[in-house]
Amino acid sequence: MVLRAPGLGVLNPAAARLEVWGDPIAHSRSPQLHAAAYDVLGLDWSYGRRRVGERSFAAELATLDDAWRGLSLTMPLKGVAYAAAANLDRRAELTGAVNTLLLDPDGPRGFNTDVGGIVRTLADDGLTTVPSARIVGAGATATSAVVALSELGAREIQVVARRPEAVAPLVALGERLGVEVTAAPFAASLSHEVPLTIATLPGDAPVQDAAADALADTGGLLLDVVYGHWPTALSAAWDRAGATARSGLGMLLHQALLQIRIFRHGDPDTPLDAEDRVLRAMRGVLEGTAAA
Repeated sequence: MVLRAPGLGVLNPAAARLEVWGDPIAHSRSPQLHAAAYDVLGLDWSYGRRRVGERSFAAELATLDDAWRGLSLTMPLKGVAYAAAANLDRRAELTGAVNTLLLDPDGPRGFNTDVGGIVRTLADDGLTTVPSARIVGAGATATSAVVALSELGAREIQVVARRPEAVAPLVALGERLGVEVTAAPFAASLSHEVPLTIATLPGDAPVQDAAADALADTGGLLLDVVYGHWPTALSAAWDRAGATARSGLGMLLHQALLQIRIFRHGDPDTPLDAEDRVLRAMRGVLEGTAAA
């Protein structure tokens, strides 16, 4: 099979090396997920992990030869990967973040599959439209959350952050998308109720119980993008409130599936062969069970 990217060059069909880069990286579940998918697809591809920081990223990228097919990027590399991309998909262009590089001969093609990962994992909980929502935290993942919520029809997003000035880029992004984004501080009382909260804080971020409980009381379903530190302060508050909290494993699963579509077809919207089987195998990895 020769992979031809639309309007771009031909990807070497023999290219079979892939890795996930970031710092830290030892915790990454991506090698297991990708290996399970490649096994179902019958692909003789290797997928490893490498500790790479922002300062060493460009030099490491320059060492890759035509045996390499692509990279997955995690923190703190999504910004430098964005800068390195010769071509961007719309989600990457909107967010300024790239978590997937397809190593095309005409230059790396950058994609953001975090947005689709959020959209698809919320669909697993039956949330396919969301009129309003709350985001906790204003870092890089919050940008992907804003784009995902706009795709789900949200027109009002409240961003709870310790520094209101950090919300300004999200407000500007919301204006571009036709979404009203407003800032709110962490507080012991929040009167505004929403059907969904997306938490983008680091897993070990401290949150006072009173503020966490206020968020849980008015926050609907919680999607906490963390999966390495569980429970988090926010998921514990949702548990106290008897409300539903989901970890970031679903987002991890679905963004990885979209990455594999890109590595296979050059397009995140083109389904894989036997995609249902691929998804079951990947879920089995996360659940610690063999796929049926």
